[in-house]
Amino acid sequence: MDRPGPLPGGVQGVVSARRPGRPGRPLGPIAAHVSSAHRAWLGPVREAYLAAALSSGLTMSRLGETLYISKPKISELLSGKLYPRWELLHDVAMELGVSVWPLYRLWRHAALETENKSRSWVEKSSARVTMTATRATPPIDLSAFREITESGYRLYAGVFLIAGACDAALHETYDQLWLSWDQALASHDTRRYAFTVLRTAVMARTPHLDGRPEFSEAAFDTVALQTITDADQAAEQVAETLALFKAMSRLPDNQLDVMVLRVLCGMTDKKVSHILGLPLPTVRSDERHAIRFLEDILSPPPPFEEGDQP
Repeated sequence: MDRPGPLPGGVQGVVSARRPGRPGRPLGPIAAHVSSAHRAWLGPVREAYLAAALSSGLTMSRLGETLYISKPKISELLSGKLYPRWELLHDVAMELGVSVWPLYRLWRHAALETENKSRSWVEKSSARVTMTATRATPPIDLSAFREITESGYRLYAGVFLIAGACDAALHETYDQLWLSWDQALASHDTRRYAFTVLRTAVMARTPHLDGRPEFSEAAFDTVALQTITDADQAAEQVAETLALFKAMSRLPDNQLDVMVLRVLCGMTDKKVSHILGLPLPTVRSDERHAIRFLEDILSPPPPFEEGDQP
């Protein structure tokens, strides 16, 4: 059934004037089961809602009245308890001023990747919404940022993910940046903001063992293995590389990122600083601490035996 049109201006004004002035209930947390791909679009929508609530006193009740949607459904959408049809999310996004095209790309990707929605469901839920007018290109500065960073981001993601998952993580990263580009520009360091988005997308798709990323498959893509022709030497190198990767997975996040880019991707420390959005002294310090840790794990001192001099 079609939704009724807006009330005439005078009547709308009377209705608005009679609305209670008390604030609505605060926005609750995102549901624990919500996937990373779902959060990629839900986070910016929630931020837009909170900004509107702060600037104009918008509440879920008022948003629901404007869109002729029940307050419980608005609450379920904003908490992640409901994976909405695109028609519903589109209307909410338009009201909140969220960029529709990148939002649609993220919504569609999450529906197919993590929400077990069929392509038929995706198409039916968006059939009544015309998207042609919203297929705008990303901001020019975001396009330039992508040209500068994409090759490095792909190398990083490729250490942890196979090709298809790597592509998905990159697409999600740049679509999410498109959706929240103003926040990225307003952050302390846009490069750091962007890499955090990438890392979240990559780690959400990376197998983990005991809470640490498992990326041993990358051992077979290293330059060292590709240049070895002797079978015995190759077997030894594989064993050493697997041990290295297992040890690296125990590093703190920043040290792991530095070592992945420096050792496995072959970047200079200055390039790593640019990709991670971290000061060069921080990168060098993280590398020193990581190397010291790895040396202790991979080359421990011989055990102390009775009779040895301390």
